Amino acid sequence: MADSAAAAEAAQPATVGQAVIPLVNRLQDIMARLDGDAAAGVELPQVAAIGGQSSGKSSVLEALVGRDFLPRGPEICTRRPLVLQLVRHSAPEEWGEFLHAPGRRFHDFEHIKREIQSETDKEAGGNKGVSEKQIRLKIFSPNVIDITLVDLPGITRVPVGDQPSDIESRIRTMIMQYIKHPSCIILAVSPANADLANSDALQLARLGDPDGSRTIGVITKLDIMDRGTDARNFLLGNVIPLKLGYVGIVNRSQEEINFNRSIKDALAFEEKFFSTLPAYHGLSQCCGVPQLAKKLNMILLKHITDMLPGLKSRINAQLVAVAKEHAAYGDAAESTAGQGVKLLNILGKYCEAFSSMVEGKNKVSTDQLSGGARIHYIFQSIFVKSLEEVDPCKNISDEDIRTSIQNSGGPKGAMFLPEVPFEILVRRQIGRLLDPSLQCAKFIYDELVKISHGCLTSELQKYPILKRRMGESVSNFLRDGLRPAETMITHIIEMEMDYINTSHSSFVGGSKVVQLAKHEGLPLRGPTSLSAHKDGIAISSEMQLKSSIENNVQLKSERGQKSRAVFARDATRGATAEQGFQPDTDAGTSAAGGGQKGNSLVGGSLSNMPGPRVLNSLYSMIRLREPPITLKPSENKTDQDRTEIAIVKLLVKSYYDIVRKSIEDAVPKAIMHFLVNHTKRELHNVLIRKLYIENLLDEMLRETDEVLIRRQRIQETLQVLEQAHRTLEEFPLEAEKVEKGYSLSEYTTGLPKLAGLGNRSLS
Repeated sequence: MADSAAAAEAAQPATVGQAVIPLVNRLQDIMARLDGDAAAGVELPQVAAIGGQSSGKSSVLEALVGRDFLPRGPEICTRRPLVLQLVRHSAPEEWGEFLHAPGRRFHDFEHIKREIQSETDKEAGGNKGVSEKQIRLKIFSPNVIDITLVDLPGITRVPVGDQPSDIESRIRTMIMQYIKHPSCIILAVSPANADLANSDALQLARLGDPDGSRTIGVITKLDIMDRGTDARNFLLGNVIPLKLGYVGIVNRSQEEINFNRSIKDALAFEEKFFSTLPAYHGLSQCCGVPQLAKKLNMILLKHITDMLPGLKSRINAQLVAVAKEHAAYGDAAESTAGQGVKLLNILGKYCEAFSSMVEGKNKVSTDQLSGGARIHYIFQSIFVKSLEEVDPCKNISDEDIRTSIQNSGGPKGAMFLPEVPFEILVRRQIGRLLDPSLQCAKFIYDELVKISHGCLTSELQKYPILKRRMGESVSNFLRDGLRPAETMITHIIEMEMDYINTSHSSFVGGSKVVQLAKHEGLPLRGPTSLSAHKDGIAISSEMQLKSSIENNVQLKSERGQKSRAVFARDATRGATAEQGFQPDTDAGTSAAGGGQKGNSLVGGSLSNMPGPRVLNSLYSMIRLREPPITLKPSENKTDQDRTEIAIVKLLVKSYYDIVRKSIEDAVPKAIMHFLVNHTKRELHNVLIRKLYIENLLDEMLRETDEVLIRRQRIQETLQVLEQAHRTLEEFPLEAEKVEKGYSLSEYTTGLPKLAGLGNRSLS
């Protein structure tokens, strides 16, 4: 047991840095397989090197690795983001691996340089173009520290070659995409021979890290500062303070690079430079590449331990979301039986969603009315309200009423106010209710079509053929349900028109109509009485009746001396025409013998009538005009006309209100029964009958190419996140060591040991 425990302890990493940083490196390898959208929200801790063009960024990275492997030159060299993972191992050999060339090892670092240049030219072109697509390089060496660095393109102001005119803003935007995340440590590289207040790197770092808690300042080219000047105030933070401080380094010059001066020699020169200049005595903790490596490792380690809990939460949340989406896509390949089950499930869910939306049980929206609430709104706020706003007498003129009354009297005229005008007019008004009732049914049909389109939208999106056929089947079924609803509505209106129920308890008729007419201030001359029959609308005038009786008695007493025209109910009252018929006055006067008594043609007795020849002579002297084609009531209304018109209008309004309330209740019921509820009851059976055809299952459940590609990506994303989750589960094993802290003395930088130069103090 003791031996196994000792072996296990020996197998564990010696330091926390050797456990946590490689953990993040593995996570970066895993997450690198995701595209930008899938990896959004899972930003891993890393160090991004930013700076102006030729500020020495590449020299810093090469010094940390200890090898020449980056393209160099006087112009822009880094034209694509280079994600550099340094992996320390115990083997003596060194090599590099690219993510785009898996399984291939590059032992010659000159080949690594050429591969970077080749991949850059593929994406950004060969004439100084810039691309946002990453190059991922992993270097294995015993002389490096475990760290991940991102080398970003240097900020340039004047476009050259194929660079666009807005090259500066593009590079700045690219840099901000990295440094704006709290998980990123910013390595702001600035040359010492330029004014630090004008440093592009520090300006961008302040935008991405306003409080300076994630920014490390690197001052390069200390050896080429003007004589009599030094960077001590810069390194002490007296010019622009940073919470993580500054580190000063000495770069190789371009001439030294051209003459292949090694990194080892450059580090030796740097060590000698800082040890011999009095200005940098006492600043050993912030001078030299080894100190930069230690500082980076320590800061990154602490940053990772602070970020890991939140990183776990984000990865877990994204894992749940992706797993849910993957479950929604389901499996691609299924048997015929499996396809049948899937289709039945889809149809069942669709019908259930349809019913739920109609009944208001499915994802109640807080933004706007939807589903059944819109149906209720159409019934009450559109249909009923529109009918209530209609004036039943709006399209009925007084002339229409007078014409109807006179026409209903026939050749004799009417002694009483007839029922026919009322029935004709009220039927015409009831018929006006048909169009809005049918329009209401059409509105409900349109709403049901909208509801059907909103059911299972995401799931049906995968099967365009099934979605199209289902839409056609539902539309046809709804259209079939609309026809009986429209037929029933038509029957309801026709029933109301066919039987005018004047015995309805709410109908205002009989003497009550006259009272209402008087109450409205209508002029009623003479003692007008109303003969209230069972139907409640037969109206008579006592004055007319009395006059008729008196005239009848007088007619009998005078033996027919008077004309029977007075016995009619003002048979010619109100009749006018554009061409009236008037007797010839002169001819009538001569024929009547100057109007003498006993010689009138109409008033004389039969015994005094002249012979046939005389009559023919008399008649030939009276010329009648032909009746006009169109006869209308006269414009002059009598008090009796006004009374009759008011009574008819009151009767029409009273009965129209009764019918309107009945229609407002019956039409929604007909629509709900024949269209809405019928659809809810029978939709599932109709869809199964129309769509569940065994030899068409494969066609209807055929997915689009986009869905197939998306499912493949979702599966890959799910595998990546599951692997990342398992990797993070390993971290608690190191929790005890994390709590103990991290000491620089435990973990060497890994940089080459320099003969004759120890880690002595620069004090």
